[in-house]
Amino acid sequence: QVRLVESGGRLVQSGGSLRLSCAASGGTFSSYAMGWFRQAPGKEREFVAAISWTGASPYYADSVQGRFTISRDNAKNTVYLQMNILKPEDTAVYYCAGDRTYYGEIGEHYDYWGQGTQVTVSS
Repeated sequence: QVRLVESGGRLVQSGGSLRLSCAASGGTFSSYAMGWFRQAPGKEREFVAAISWTGASPYYADSVQGRFTISRDNAKNTVYLQMNILKPEDTAVYYCAGDRTYYGEIGEHYDYWGQGTQVTVSS
């Protein structure tokens, strides 16, 4: 069973950049497809980005396409989310998720979740 721990969230000004990390332990990281999700106050959790087991074919929510980049380093057991041109509407708790068999944007299909990291974008 894999354990996921996010880090890197903080307060940043609009237009700025952040890189979130999600470190995995307790499992074979390359066996898990990974996703990033976020939840803003008063809103439902939403898909941000996903990456396959090998790192091929990442894809993104329309709201972050062209600004965010998901990547993974299987040697370091870590998945990243590089966030550029941040906007106040990107403010949320960001979660990474992993699953052995599912690769996609439906959060309910991921078996493993981290505790989240807060990203706040000031205007």
